[in-house]
Amino acid sequence: MNKFNLFKEIIVAKKEDLQEAVDSSKTFGIQVDGKVCYEPFTIHDVLIYKGIADKEMPFESAFGKNYQVVVDNERVLIKAFANWQEIIGFNAPRATYNDTTSDGVDELSTKEMENIGWHASEFGIKYRDLVDILEEQCEGTLICIEQEDPYQFSGLGFVDDLNEARDVLFTFCKKEIERLISTDDDFKKEKLSDDEKEAAEFFGIAI
Repeated sequence: MNKFNLFKEIIVAKKEDLQEAVDSSKTFGIQVDGKVCYEPFTIHDVLIYKGIADKEMPFESAFGKNYQVVVDNERVLIKAFANWQEIIGFNAPRATYNDTTSDGVDELSTKEMENIGWHASEFGIKYRDLVDILEEQCEGTLICIEQEDPYQFSGLGFVDDLNEARDVLFTFCKKEIERLISTDDDFKKEKLSDDEKEAAEFFGIAI
């Protein structure tokens, strides 16, 4: 997955496209790559802005006080990190996972992935482990704010292909559980609880 750190990134949009969106008086979005899109938004629309801009205002102030905007000929340069809380709000319903709270990731966006996570937890596999695999192996976007001193991180993950993500997680969990059963004394076949046996069977592991 590609990391898009709002503390560092400047979004570049075409002035012509933004002007058309503003003049439309419709709710529109500006994606992380600067493209303009309109409702209904999909899982592929990772937005740094959503709303109806004030067409009576110049671009520098039309999107609200939390956006730093510079018009450079036919380009509009936007810094959006100050609006992070609102960005979480209008992106979270479409995100594959939400890593913006102190509790970390505690759910995934589809029932299929949730079932994988729930069964995998019987063998100590955490949602953080699953998210690390998604970020490593799947195409998508992690929109975040991340700084080093003092360290701060909040992010929303968007996987491009949810079916691929499901398959990646299933394969990872199956291999990890097979490894645990064969190497970890706590998970020897004869010691497995009913819940652990059910979880193993969910991943197609013969007990």
